[in-house]
Amino acid sequence: MLLTAAPAFSLVNPQVEHQGLPLFSSVPSAQSSSSFLRLSSPSNGVGSAVVFASKGSENKPLTGVVFEPFEEVKKELNLVPTLPQVSLARQKFSEECEAAINQQINVEYSISYGYHAMFAYFDRDNVALEGFAKFFNELSLRDRGQAEKLMRYQVLIYAVFCFFVMFSVLYNFGHLSMEFALSMEKIANARLLHLHRIALRNHDAQLADFVESEFLSMQVEAIKKIAEHVSQLRRVGAGHGVWHFNQMLLREGGIA
Repeated sequence: MLLTAAPAFSLVNPQVEHQGLPLFSSVPSAQSSSSFLRLSSPSNGVGSAVVFASKGSENKPLTGVVFEPFEEVKKELNLVPTLPQVSLARQKFSEECEAAINQQINVEYSISYGYHAMFAYFDRDNVALEGFAKFFNELSLRDRGQAEKLMRYQVLIYAVFCFFVMFSVLYNFGHLSMEFALSMEKIANARLLHLHRIALRNHDAQLADFVESEFLSMQVEAIKKIAEHVSQLRRVGAGHGVWHFNQMLLREGGIA
């Protein structure tokens, strides 16, 4: 931005130093109906300049002065995106972290889809294991909630969502349902650790803390709980033992 001065302003270089004046000071002028603004150096005022303003027209116009108020923040202004599909508020969020979060969202939704299919299987009339159905429905809701939590984080840092095709799920689970659940929990945990490593590699402290505080501890607890169920089911065997285990799942609280 160029500042054009009016003809009544002039820039002079005084030979007499004004001791004791601040960096910007208004000092009465010896000329009639005029005043000047002194711009001095912090030490002794050597090389200082004085801008005169008067009603008269005998002063020479002010030239060679450029006013650039945004010069110091020019680099920051260049960081503001101009493309319409890019968020204006996004700042210092790497594309690698964004892609890793999107992958984790799809993992959570895929696992939730698998658990929901298992819930539907055990809720059938010719299976009728309501405890298993309740257990896997709660797991499905939990993983969908984790996916939504990651999506809310993406909204917080103004990222873009990308959804993939979910994997296919076996229809007849039977007694292998807990083993299948345990394998999915381990997959989710491995992907969360991968996301955490990417956050650390990109020096994204906020994302690393988010993964640690919201996901990792809960995921380890879920793995331990389901591993215990696998051991118990192997011990009771098929038949009547599965029915008793189903009753236990009905009575106990959810894993989420």
